[in-house]
Formats: sequence, C-alpha cells, structure tokens
Amino acid sequence: MFTDEMLIRCEELMREVCADFEAELREFNGEHDHVHLLARYPPKVALPKFVNSLKGVSARMLRKEYSAHIRNYLWGGHFWSDSSFTPDRSAGRRSPRSSSTSSSRNNPHE
Repeated sequence: MFTDEMLIRCEELMREVCADFEAELREFNGEHDHVHLLARYPPKVALPKFVNSLKGVSARMLRKEYSAHIRNYLWGGHFWSDSSFTPDRSAGRRSPRSSSTSSSRNNPHE
C-alpha cells in the first residue's frame, strides 16, 4: 500500500518519534508492503513503549493524510502487523521478528 511519497512521510514521522524519545533513527527503508528501520534508543526507554509510539503515531498520521488511498488496503482495520523484538547480541541491537514465527518455547520472556 505504500507509495514513494508515503514512505518518505513515514520516515519523517519515525524520525520525529525517535527525537521525542531521545533515540536515533539510523536506517529506514521500505517497499510497497512493509518498512524496515534500525533505531538506537537510550537504555532508559522501554522498548514496547517506543515501538508502540512508532507504530501508533505513524498509523494515525498516515491514515489521516492518505485516508483515500489507505482504506483500499487495510485488512481488518489494522495498519501495522504485530511484531516482537529479540536481542541481536552480535551487533548490540534488537532485531524485529514476526510474531507468527515467535515461540514461547524459544524465549519464555516474550
């Protein structure tokens, strides 16, 4: 559903949210059906709150600004899919992982 214009706006919104959390959006890219981002955030920031803000703010603003386009693509009214994050110890960062591949057997803390 993302157009090039929407991806540019999404990156702007993600950068604004990162600034509010004193975080840094280091990388952003996307295609017509998904986005990827790499952010560095301070240890005082709770990851779930940060991710929820990134998703919530971007969803609200993109729906508002591109409502005619977006309503043709939403399935069940959800803008972003659920996701979880797991530590990437080798790089000292967290990596997204689809909740559909998540298993509580692998990580009981998810």
